[in-house]
Amino acid sequence: MTQLFQPLSLRQLTLPNRIAVSPMCQYSARDGMANDWHLVHLGSRAVGGAGLVIIEATAVTAKGRISPEDLGLWKDEQIEPLRRITRFIEAQGSVAGIQLAHAGRKASTWQPWLGKHGSVPISEGGWTPVGPSSIAFDPQHAIPEMLDESAIGVVVEAFVRAAERALAAGFKVAEVHAAHGYLLHQFLSPISNQRQDAYGGSFENRIRLLLEVTGAVRGVWPDELPLFVRLSATDWVEDGWNSDETVELARRLKALGVDLIDVSSGGTAANAEIPVGPGYQTQFAERVRREAEIATGTVGMITEAVQAEHILRTGQADLILLARELLRDPYWPMHAAEDLRETSFAWPPQYVRAAHRDTPLRSASGIPD
Repeated sequence: MTQLFQPLSLRQLTLPNRIAVSPMCQYSARDGMANDWHLVHLGSRAVGGAGLVIIEATAVTAKGRISPEDLGLWKDEQIEPLRRITRFIEAQGSVAGIQLAHAGRKASTWQPWLGKHGSVPISEGGWTPVGPSSIAFDPQHAIPEMLDESAIGVVVEAFVRAAERALAAGFKVAEVHAAHGYLLHQFLSPISNQRQDAYGGSFENRIRLLLEVTGAVRGVWPDELPLFVRLSATDWVEDGWNSDETVELARRLKALGVDLIDVSSGGTAANAEIPVGPGYQTQFAERVRREAEIATGTVGMITEAVQAEHILRTGQADLILLARELLRDPYWPMHAAEDLRETSFAWPPQYVRAAHRDTPLRSASGIPD
């Protein structure tokens, strides 16, 4: 069997293969509520064969949304629409995961296809974002309100309550989002965190909030289920968060009961020059895996089955997370199995005739289409 289609066991949960849907914001919710778009979008990737389907960054507070159209889990009414989705994902043999997030200073932004950059004005449905320091992401983003220690405690509690709701909604994997320049990453990075209290300055202080959130979430997440953390391994700028710090942080997170580090990069510095290319982030996942001795996932311009197989076979990561490639082709896992000649993996029975192009399809009348 190929590595890509080997099961992956984390605690008492087993993923059927090493292909995961990376969290991808759809900017299509109202009041944080999932709807038919999310069901079809996520459900089709489960039908396509991904072993793990992680839904988009799901805000733990209303002000923690990246945009007014993001999903949320800050109230109980948001549970049932998500439970509908997890039921369907599991019915297809996949595992449902959720990314719990707070956007911090990058909150209250426009839907990307509107062609507008920066913050949504309060007069048009936006709000004033919050952050570790009163430093805007860029001139088009609003200056955030600096969180005091009391407000930081509220954030920790919001992650805990959201994790409890995620469990009630049927998710089997929870991921704490501490990457891409959002709130928890903002505390990690000296670019966005210029505090002088217990949550800023030294490495120990800058990682404090993430450790508090992770420990609190692990405390309510069942022992038999895995917990992930997504990290940006580097800010890609001098004097920013770096890969040495990421490795040490990964060691601390492992000690708190984290099972996998989902390794990405960038997002805090608006002027970062990122050397994007095929597999450009796998180096970071490999280093964290080796030096922190923890399972890792990798993401970023992974498009070919042989490329994904090579990453796993060479020990760079344990899990392949796909984003844009699964937007282009929800059935990438099926095609990957064909490319790798993996006979243990099959198309859904409803689609199997289409998978064999030499077999004519028949309509309900029995006449070949």
